[in-house]
Amino acid sequence: MAAVLPENTPVVSPQWLHDNLSKVKVLDASWYMPAEKRQPFEEFQHGRIPGAIFFDIDAIADPTTDLPHMLPTEAAFSAAASALGLSSSDSIVVYDGKGLFSAARAWWMFRAFGHPRVALLDGGLPAWRAAGYPVDTEPSDGAAGRHKAAATAIKDSYSKKGASNRLLTFNAKLQPNLILSVDQVKANIENKVYQLSDARSAGRFKGVDPEPRAGVRGGSIPGSFNVPFPEVLTPQGQLKPASDLTQVFKGAGVNIEDSKQPLAASCGTGVTACVLALALARIGRWDVPVYDGSWTEWGSLQDTPVVKAE
Repeated sequence: MAAVLPENTPVVSPQWLHDNLSKVKVLDASWYMPAEKRQPFEEFQHGRIPGAIFFDIDAIADPTTDLPHMLPTEAAFSAAASALGLSSSDSIVVYDGKGLFSAARAWWMFRAFGHPRVALLDGGLPAWRAAGYPVDTEPSDGAAGRHKAAATAIKDSYSKKGASNRLLTFNAKLQPNLILSVDQVKANIENKVYQLSDARSAGRFKGVDPEPRAGVRGGSIPGSFNVPFPEVLTPQGQLKPASDLTQVFKGAGVNIEDSKQPLAASCGTGVTACVLALALARIGRWDVPVYDGSWTEWGSLQDTPVVKAE
């Protein structure tokens, strides 16, 4: 029987996961910026929570766009999740090797595809290790096979082969209310439906620091608020308490207390925006959409307005 995840919180503690390890599916969703030159799957093979499955946000993505790790179709996600051995009845806990970073993207992806039974391990693998819990260090052929099978499922779903012959145990249902497109963000500049928080650093938001990707302009989306994602985390890489998070968003100018004012999140490539969405869920705002293309899309287009510091 799947474990019942704690209510009213998007995260679980290492102790909770240890106590319920046999009742959940655990996913390592580690991902790193290209400049870090790290190999997340290789690191997973030599250090992972027992029974964990590797979830590759670059492979489980839309292969038809040059934008990084964009959401795939419902059919593709269903096929990939099924290939990983997941089912729609599973309770899922995601983590990453940094503490709280790319796992937030996986958390949001499952929710965006209609699977609310997902939580994030607060503090990730570092917190698990610090608590003294066991780590598997021997490479797993089974993990490698599932990793390859998920990537193949995505490719087949977008090819003429399709995925009709695959046994689906996971059925994704896209939740449009949790995703923003570039056209919606453009419209929001005028209609101001959403308060859009940008998780990038202050220097990138102001346009004074260069963007890490070639051909992407610097600056910010008009009317957006800068909430650099490290500000919602403790020095140990865990999510701050709800009261502290409220002050972080209020300090950035976001009207966090008006429940009738919708919130949204953006960042560089749609990863750390999900950290902000996670933080807002801890405050009680579970309905926060993420601009999937984020600044990599916005800053690459020629018809999108950009604000820079004077």
